[in-house]
Amino acid sequence: MDILIIDDEGNIRRMLRALLEEEGYGVREAESAESGLEEISRESPEVVLLDLRLPGLSGLEALPRIGDLCPGVPVVMMSGRATLGDAVQATRLGAFHFIEKPLTPEAVLLTVRGALEVSRARDLTRALREELGPEAELVGRSPGINRVRERIQRVAPTEARVLITGESGTGKELVASAIHALSPRRGQAFVRVNSAAIPRDLVESEMFGHERGAFTGATDRRRGRFELAHRGTLFLDEVGDLGAEAQAKLLRTIETGVLERVGGSKPIEVDVRLLAATNHDLRAQVEENRFREDLLFRLEVVPIHLPPLRERMEDIPLLVAHTLQRLRRRQGLPVPHITPRGMDALTRYSWPGNVRELMNILERLSILSPGGPVEAGEVIRLLPQTPATVAATPGYQEGDPRSLRDRMDDYERALIRGALEGSRGNMAEAGRRLQTDRANLYRRMRRLGIRENAG
Repeated sequence: MDILIIDDEGNIRRMLRALLEEEGYGVREAESAESGLEEISRESPEVVLLDLRLPGLSGLEALPRIGDLCPGVPVVMMSGRATLGDAVQATRLGAFHFIEKPLTPEAVLLTVRGALEVSRARDLTRALREELGPEAELVGRSPGINRVRERIQRVAPTEARVLITGESGTGKELVASAIHALSPRRGQAFVRVNSAAIPRDLVESEMFGHERGAFTGATDRRRGRFELAHRGTLFLDEVGDLGAEAQAKLLRTIETGVLERVGGSKPIEVDVRLLAATNHDLRAQVEENRFREDLLFRLEVVPIHLPPLRERMEDIPLLVAHTLQRLRRRQGLPVPHITPRGMDALTRYSWPGNVRELMNILERLSILSPGGPVEAGEVIRLLPQTPATVAATPGYQEGDPRSLRDRMDDYERALIRGALEGSRGNMAEAGRRLQTDRANLYRRMRRLGIRENAG
């Protein structure tokens, strides 16, 4: 965590360095705007503390140059003689916050923590965009995914609010990230709130922030996710899980662009592009009086629906190739080769967990079978034992007239043959993959008519 202090007063720099280093932050110093810009050009900091009045180039004059050298870096302006006009101009030029001298440790640390959260969110967004591209995991050529891709291209350059719907695991966060990455706000923070993962009594604090002493445990003032996303994008995931009070406060903030922290009375203006997502039927929740209809209207300016994977099975080979390529880069392992029969098993399974489940299975295969061929049996062995798995078995047909015993024998044959093929006929390795001993494997092979070299 690298913080750059630009101030011409040596005692201020020393005080700030001691305070921040005690908190574990890395600190660099510059006594003028010119030397500060040189420091930034050598290595980008995570946060800049910039004095307003400096000899030579002033803080206000340096502010846009810092933005050019390090887009999106949070800059905290400091001054003991600032006017309201200075503060307004600094905000317009992109300053993250303005603190007055004499500085207090509490104010400095609170502001730096908030700035670092923004910096981390910016870095996460950039890393995601660099790794996956602006359309992230939206891999495929099916009509459904093409419609999603086209709508992203249309809505991203606008300021419209978007409601992304779809089952769990279909990639709703990736759609939100793609919209942000293709929008004019792409250089600013992309901040995510998962409503379902936050205790109900803390949702408002997480979203809107709180003042010190607002409730038990609120020992410091905290900026909420709306403030951290100022000038950027806020992704509100699982919006259908918000309680009534949080829904009401969210609606007011959307309508006015103003929020109040929990326990506070000071209105705070925010400029946020809001994207929301849910795997619930919000219209049904409106009918049941569990979700506000007026809030739904505000969120669903443009709807984007992600189809489940079972409705775009033709995309599975492309998703497999894309995911294995990523795993090769990330893990440095020789990834497995999915044989035609193995791919057939993947495309027969209904994937209730959608793309996320497919990626988990492929990662497991890349660890258990690095570089080796993967046949249908090995794929099926890793899938949950459900009717959907049986449907993935080669030769399975709905309404098959054969007896249960015959169908189970075929299923077992596929598992054993897959293990033999994956182990290149090595019986010990095949037994390990099937989690059985070699003697039991021989007995089963004889009963099923499988020869030892039948891999």
